[in-house]
Amino acid sequence: MTKKDKVVLFVVNNRAGSKTYFDLEETISKHSIQNQYKAILFLLNDVYNLETEIQYQIILHQPQIVVAAGGDGTVNLIASLLKNTEIVLAILPLGSANGMAKDLELPDGILPNLDLLVKGEKVKIDLLLVNDKISIHLADVGLNARIVKRFQIDNKRGILVYAKHLFAEVFFLKKYKFKINFDGNFKRVKAVSLTFANATSYGTGASINPSGVLNDGYFEICIVKPFPLLQLFKITWQMFRKTLVYSSYFEVIKCKNAVVKCNKSTTLQNDGEIMGKVKEIRLKILPKSLWVMMNNALDHPSFIN
Repeated sequence: MTKKDKVVLFVVNNRAGSKTYFDLEETISKHSIQNQYKAILFLLNDVYNLETEIQYQIILHQPQIVVAAGGDGTVNLIASLLKNTEIVLAILPLGSANGMAKDLELPDGILPNLDLLVKGEKVKIDLLLVNDKISIHLADVGLNARIVKRFQIDNKRGILVYAKHLFAEVFFLKKYKFKINFDGNFKRVKAVSLTFANATSYGTGASINPSGVLNDGYFEICIVKPFPLLQLFKITWQMFRKTLVYSSYFEVIKCKNAVVKCNKSTTLQNDGEIMGKVKEIRLKILPKSLWVMMNNALDHPSFIN
């Protein structure tokens, strides 16, 4: 297939994040002409049934690459439609946190990410099924999920806004009791949060799963146990230093399948989107079920080559 034959569908959520990308269409148009591929733009603004409309665009235009131009929610949506196909997911990070883009170590800026469409490397990664919904990045219950819920109803965006809600939540830290069945094993835990990790880090850069690998056929249940409030800054520091694994308040379960039951209903978030309150979470890894575009798979610590 020549460059002239290449079709790239851009699914654009221009409400994502805190910036306005008024010149995005012109930038994409110039880049596609210079690099000899056909660019199709599809805006999500006024779309009622997102999955059906995007699926129609994919069938209509037969792209080799679909670009999720938005935040982690947009990336999740496109990933769910492209799983188990030969179509490659590319990410144009326009969101507030852009967690998956950071996990893939994508470059900053629009043009460097557009360049990956012609110069990048496609690799297969795992996906995680969370209560029958795809998770490409991180899902969780407990502390972070409640922060995400606060974040969603806030009109402002950005890391400082996330930090504001973090400190509001930790002063009313809730503890949960969980029963975890995983790969034929059973464990009871008390925790302030459980993270179900296909990837490694939050969009803030804080690493909740530093040993995670995106294509090893496993996911991790990352357990943050109840801790004294005085330990908050140390735990936060360890997350940013990727040393949380050494904390006595942290534990990781590596598995392929799990069912988690909570003693009370708690908010579940998945890739930055709230999925409602649940008492049971069913988890299953889908090995190497999605092609993604990146630029440094051979050197990336989160890949098995």
